[in-house]
Amino acid sequence: QVQLVESGGGLVQAGGSLRLSCTASGRASRPYIMGWFRQAPGKEREFVAAISRSGTKTYYADALKDRFTISRDNAKTTVYLHMNSLKPEDTAVYYCAEDSSDYRDLTVRADEYDYWGQGTQVTVSS
Repeated sequence: QVQLVESGGGLVQAGGSLRLSCTASGRASRPYIMGWFRQAPGKEREFVAAISRSGTKTYYADALKDRFTISRDNAKTTVYLHMNSLKPEDTAVYYCAEDSSDYRDLTVRADEYDYWGQGTQVTVSS
């Protein structure tokens, strides 16, 4: 069983930055596609970014690609989400997720991710 644990959330002023981390544990594994999603109060969960197994390929939600960067350190089984120029509308619970398929390319669909973390709250004040 895979466990994903997010950290790094918190309260930040508009214009500030945060780095979220997601560490995988629970089984000896090779890297899998990882994604970040977020869910604001009263809204559906939305795709933020995804990264390939090697980290050489990434994909972003169009509205976020200029401010957010996804990366990974496979030696640490950790995926990061660097968030810059944060806005109040970025306030949400941020989740990391793992796609355990061996054949799928990067996907934005939440239902194609197999494991999810508990989430970390990001609050951006104006």
